[in-house]
Amino acid sequence: MHDTSDQVGIKDIARALKVSIGTVDRALHNRSGVSEHTKARVLQRAAELGYRPNLAAQALKLNRRISIAAVLPKEISYFFDPLRAGIRTAAAAPISTQVSLEFHEYPRAGVGEEEAFAHAVQRHYDGIIFLPGNMRRFDPIIRKLTRAGTAMMCVSSDAPNSDRIGSIAAHSYVSGSMAAELLALRLGKRGNVAVFSGELSMMDHAEKLRGFAATLAVQAPHLSLLPALESHERPKDAYRQARQLMQARNRPEGLYLSTANSMPVLQALDELGMLGKVSIVTTDLYHELVPLIELGKVLATLHQRPFTQGKLAFEQLLAYLLRDDKRQPFIRLAPHIVFRSNLSLFSGDIPERQEDIESELRPRREG
Repeated sequence: MHDTSDQVGIKDIARALKVSIGTVDRALHNRSGVSEHTKARVLQRAAELGYRPNLAAQALKLNRRISIAAVLPKEISYFFDPLRAGIRTAAAAPISTQVSLEFHEYPRAGVGEEEAFAHAVQRHYDGIIFLPGNMRRFDPIIRKLTRAGTAMMCVSSDAPNSDRIGSIAAHSYVSGSMAAELLALRLGKRGNVAVFSGELSMMDHAEKLRGFAATLAVQAPHLSLLPALESHERPKDAYRQARQLMQARNRPEGLYLSTANSMPVLQALDELGMLGKVSIVTTDLYHELVPLIELGKVLATLHQRPFTQGKLAFEQLLAYLLRDDKRQPFIRLAPHIVFRSNLSLFSGDIPERQEDIESELRPRREG
């Protein structure tokens, strides 16, 4: 068995199949001069050996520097900081000598995107990694940049009817379904459940809600789903909505917090003395959430693997820019369920930088 810790090259594949290096090169790059049977053998053997294209060599062959930008929100930092770290890690590979990477930030989804993209348009990047927010608003932005020759790669969500070249994200529908199944298993009596969501004009949030509602209807018909609460990623709004919801007559016994903007909701429940009395499934993983999972006050969290999303987005965009056949990458990552029992396995996924939500909530709480 080949040691995949070493870099597998075209020579290794040619040697294993007893064919020429030129034949392997043509098969891997979908060029003419090789039969379909041989091409299939080459691709199968390449996969078995763990072959990965030498992007650095391809970039040198092109004899030009590739420019890539990441246009992403600053908030929620719990999610987007590790996503940016994943992009930086991929860019730090040896290929980075041929590739420049720049970051453009805007406050949060739905605020400041147009200005950030206006700056990106002026720089004429070869490729851009971005979060598609409101799909209708993003369509003309994607179309304009694509026509200017920029390859647009979605991350964390998708804009399926646009001109983007691919997308990397956690499987949103499955995430919602998993949250519903967890609450269905936990709550055996008739009651209400609610979802705190980001802006539902974003595909990621809409798909989570759709998956949650569909699975709840099938697996837990005894549970009623209350209208979704769109916090639009604003901590103060999420905090206010949570207090109003939990003080209402038909308050829920279960909550699904479908974005990383969960601490304001959890703080509101804690102040009302209800944290630990309501079954809660959150999203992503960060330091403030860890003790709540350890104490059983949060049932589980669905980790969207933002670092992996960022790393794959950069790698796949770069591969697209260097490939001849322009295959479009669409990757949906399986979300990880983090319980108290397996929490220690995910300690390396907790981002170092933490958002000071207390400072944002204090003026409203004191007033």
